[in-house]
Amino acid sequence: MLKRFCLIAGVAAVLCGNAQAQSGTVREGVQSFQQESGAWRRQAQSQVKVLGTITDSIGKSAIDNITGAEQVFCYQVANRPNDYSGYTINGMALTGFCGVLNPELKTMIEEQLFANSGNIDFNTTEQCVIKPKLMLRFVKGIDATDVLISAPCHSIAIFYGGKVKAYNFKPGAEILDVMVDSFKGQTVPFTSPALLNQLLPIGVPQSTSQQKMVAEQNKNQPIRNWEEAESAPAPAPEPKQSSGWNNLKLNVGK
Repeated sequence: MLKRFCLIAGVAAVLCGNAQAQSGTVREGVQSFQQESGAWRRQAQSQVKVLGTITDSIGKSAIDNITGAEQVFCYQVANRPNDYSGYTINGMALTGFCGVLNPELKTMIEEQLFANSGNIDFNTTEQCVIKPKLMLRFVKGIDATDVLISAPCHSIAIFYGGKVKAYNFKPGAEILDVMVDSFKGQTVPFTSPALLNQLLPIGVPQSTSQQKMVAEQNKNQPIRNWEEAESAPAPAPEPKQSSGWNNLKLNVGK
């Protein structure tokens, strides 16, 4: 119960700024990025000690992005339909942006997902199909490690370098449920940062002109400004695949 309360409190704290940023009483832009001068400089901070089993299976480079992340972005994701043409992340449909983790929440989530052996069952294969809910992108420099949160098939999956490793998180299922429920109400529509001339992967309009641009577009399709997109013939439908991460069953053996 204490663990659940602490995580809820942390999630509420980090999302408070994002909620305020959506109202008209604050400056334009995502509140999480309105920091003091010099806040961009890296600060010395203690790092979470990741479980050795995870480090051995994922690799040090992937773990370094997590423990040394300079920013952690949250996205809502879902299974990708065969005819889907919108934005994707690791082959999944990207359905929204759900915030930027502050340092306190980042550390709390790292401890629960990667450093608490009581939350992960390394010895049992859970007989369920992964259901994507959240994607946390741990960014260090220009490198990143993605962590998928799945529920109700409770698992975490780490994506790095074209490889993915899933872990049975059934013992810590309550933690994942709290995260999914808490971030769900804070999700805002995602738009390509590149098309908004943004350098940060938040995908949220940061000015009135960007908001107007998004409002004028077809909300059911990715925003494109290229003439080729208008004249190019529609691609042939891809054959339905019977494999891939969407049909991946948890394989959590050492």
